[in-house]
Amino acid sequence: MNILISASSGKPIYEQITAQIKAAILSEELHAGDALPPMRTLAKDLHISVITTKRAYEELERDGFIVTLQGKGCFVAGVSTQALREEKLRRVEELLGAALAEARSAGIPDEEVHALLRLLAGQD
Repeated sequence: MNILISASSGKPIYEQITAQIKAAILSEELHAGDALPPMRTLAKDLHISVITTKRAYEELERDGFIVTLQGKGCFVAGVSTQALREEKLRRVEELLGAALAEARSAGIPDEEVHALLRLLAGQD
């Protein structure tokens, strides 16, 4: 697993870490039971604060993507297919929302966006 941090992204570092680990789990690059790097090691490798990696891991655990075993480390949780579907659906909603905002800023009516989506889906 390779995590890349961008200081110019405008997104907090812990969110960048969280998003990349979620993406690795959703794409099945990481599987249930796989160990994540220890927080201190990840912080050192990324040249960031341990507090930042701790926050990223806490977010991932809260969302059910990882589990922490005291004295053993953090591991990829057995994410249910429903949870995976929900996360993927959330990502699609985010992308479609951005596309709609872009279309509106370009003055493209919603009806044209709907027609384009139907065309791309092969329904027209």
